[in-house]
Amino acid sequence: MQIVVDLNRCQGYAQCVFLAPQVFELHGEEALLYVPAVPDGQDEHVRRASAACPVQAITVGEQAGGDAGVQ
Repeated sequence: MQIVVDLNRCQGYAQCVFLAPQVFELHGEEALLYVPAVPDGQDEHVRRASAACPVQAITVGEQAGGDAGVQ
C-alpha cells in the first residue's frame, strides 16, 4: 500500500500522527513527514488516519499518486 499527502492541503491538525504514529510524524508545528510505502501491519491505521484527516489531504491506495483517484 502506498500513501501520498498533499502537503499544500495539509493544515497540521495531526490526526494522522495520533492514529498512525509509525507512518506519520509532525516536526515543529506544521511540517509533516510520512513514509510513502506503508509498513507491514499498518494498513488499517493508515486507512483510519486518512479518513480522519479534516482536509482530506491523504490519498491511500496500491499506487497512490500515480493513477489513484483517476476515473
